[in-house]
Amino acid sequence: MLRNLCLISLVVLAASGCSTYSVNRYAVSVDNISSLKTMVNSKINVGDFNAAGESRTSITCRGVGPIKTPDGDSFESFIRKAFVDELKMAEAFDTDAPVTLTGTLDSIDFSSTSGSWDIAMTINSSNGESLSVSESYSFTSSFYGETACNQTAQALMPAVQNLIGKIVRDENFPELVKGT
Repeated sequence: MLRNLCLISLVVLAASGCSTYSVNRYAVSVDNISSLKTMVNSKINVGDFNAAGESRTSITCRGVGPIKTPDGDSFESFIRKAFVDELKMAEAFDTDAPVTLTGTLDSIDFSSTSGSWDIAMTINSSNGESLSVSESYSFTSSFYGETACNQTAQALMPAVQNLIGKIVRDENFPELVKGT
């Protein structure tokens, strides 16, 4: 009997690992591309994006499991790749461009309880200009941890789309991309 109880305990422990919630791969926003095509008259390069604090590749959700980007990159790398994708689709990206934009992820966090992602970012231009934006993206959450964490992971991609939209539609964005 004791042996069976030990065996059952081992099986339960082995099967009770935590879940990992993967963010969807980034999909470009038609609105962001349209804005870029109408506002950007020259090509832009994108340099490094760094975190203001510790660079993170995951954030734990309710103790249920981590929320991670699709390729296990840091959150700032995920945002950088998304920004580059938007510029490429708008035909505004060029590694040899006279202006290079870099970014600092000032903060990123979420509440799976209230249903929001909060992201703050500063974009710096090689021409000396800079721009800071923040996005508080609301989404429907759940009382149940498994569901809430999955919904939180799925909400990061549209939150990043909105963040990039705020960057490219900001009235000071044209100053960032102006050649010196």
